[in-house]
Amino acid sequence: QLTSKSTGVTLNKSAGRITMNNASLASVTNVTFTLTNSLISVSDILILNVSEGTAGSYNAWVSGLAAGSAQITLRNISGGSLAEAVVINFAIIHGA
Repeated sequence: QLTSKSTGVTLNKSAGRITMNNASLASVTNVTFTLTNSLISVSDILILNVSEGTAGSYNAWVSGLAAGSAQITLRNISGGSLAEAVVINFAIIHGA
């Protein structure tokens, strides 16, 4: 992400890493961005995990899924503001 934590990213792979912008994210605050990926279909499962950033300080989940894209939400649960380039790993499990 070049400009903010809400900037969309494009990565057309079945698995990959998203390095987020290091902008500050306040405690108990969510930020959502779009992952554009031509391999995603509406019957797929997108698995996420936070691989870099202060351990135990973030939750990440898929908040929306459509053909060719997903909405990913990151929440700071640390109790304080954090300014880190969080890395989210993802993998697509293709459905029927």
